[in-house]
Amino acid sequence: MEADALLDRRRSLLGAAAPLFYQRPLHLVRGEGVWLFDADGRRYLDAYNNVPHVGHCHPHVVDALCRQAATLNTHTRYLHETILDYDERLVANFEAALSMVHLCCSGTEANELALRIARACTGNAGVIVTDFAYHGNSKAIIELSSAYLGPEGLGKTVRTITIPDSYRLGPGVDPATAAEALAEGVAAAIASLADAQMKPAAILFDTVFATEGLPRLSPDCVAGAVEQVRAAGGLYIADEVQPGFGRMGNHMWGYQHYDVVPDLVTMGKPMGNGHPLAGVVGRAELINGFGGRGMYFNTFGGNPVACAVGLAVLEVIEQEGLVEKAHMVGEHLRVGLGALSQQHTMIGDVRGRGLFWGVEMVEDRASKAPATQATRAILNGMREHGVLIGTTGRDDSVLKIRPPMPFSIENADLLLATLDEVIAGL
Repeated sequence: MEADALLDRRRSLLGAAAPLFYQRPLHLVRGEGVWLFDADGRRYLDAYNNVPHVGHCHPHVVDALCRQAATLNTHTRYLHETILDYDERLVANFEAALSMVHLCCSGTEANELALRIARACTGNAGVIVTDFAYHGNSKAIIELSSAYLGPEGLGKTVRTITIPDSYRLGPGVDPATAAEALAEGVAAAIASLADAQMKPAAILFDTVFATEGLPRLSPDCVAGAVEQVRAAGGLYIADEVQPGFGRMGNHMWGYQHYDVVPDLVTMGKPMGNGHPLAGVVGRAELINGFGGRGMYFNTFGGNPVACAVGLAVLEVIEQEGLVEKAHMVGEHLRVGLGALSQQHTMIGDVRGRGLFWGVEMVEDRASKAPATQATRAILNGMREHGVLIGTTGRDDSVLKIRPPMPFSIENADLLLATLDEVIAGL
């Protein structure tokens, strides 16, 4: 009854359309590491949330927040060592060309700011995105978030391209052919902008293509697309809100898989481990060029408390070896998920790296028809068995596994055993 009452209150205040996870919504009251606890004291293994990047309520992060909040918190128009300490520590994780930073509060803000910088510095208006992407919820960004368009629809300056579906390339189609198809799509987008008397200001990619279902892309795919856009006068914006801060295991940033350095990088969610912190890192000439055309100021973005938290997150990643751990546990998951695919024909494909995996469910392997209803049943079955995951993909038929970074081999084994049990029970 308590959960029902909370649901009624929520609907009366937020509206019935405000989304909730799971058929039976969870009433969570506490988090610790990779675990979440509901109002009845039941423990759930969190294999979904990337916001608590270094773990729910990590003591080092909480202590840093409390210490700074008890000392001073104001905006960034005053000198403050912690702000500069954090900015220096953050940009040190990027290539030398990416040397300056603006901080804000959310991934939406970061993507909108990056787009403003790109348009101001190139003098161009167009933006190229994939045709099933999500980058935020402000008016400017929802108009290019092609997977979840609002009433505004696709913006007039936006052109979309299709990312090759690596699972459904078809016989005789190899990664090189897929790269050619993507290149043709980018060329068509640039031509369409030209027909409307526009040039591209930027191409914007989520570098793991999470909303699309984590398709496998060869490095040539992204490099070729970026090369075309740059030749047409635009920039490359890498959205690292989901893959960034070491999640992919091999690199600190998802874009590093493709051997092409972006002009601007946007970050959000995991940056503050749940505290509102996001940012744009970019080439100095772009940040300075934008600043010469107008002042950027954000009352809450990059304040001393936010920067103390962000610094603590970076310290935990380094001190606990979380990037290396993501690679090690990720390899264990790769092997384990591969073994499950041999046991359950419903699993059509397994793809991902580090601590970010997609498991595509199909009606049968011959047709590769998406098993959307079964995927939702697995999602809810996992919740009932005490393991939280998500779903993604065009048909919502890809299980999305994206746990906090301290996820261990033992946690992975529990996830795998539970997934095995739930699929077998369908």
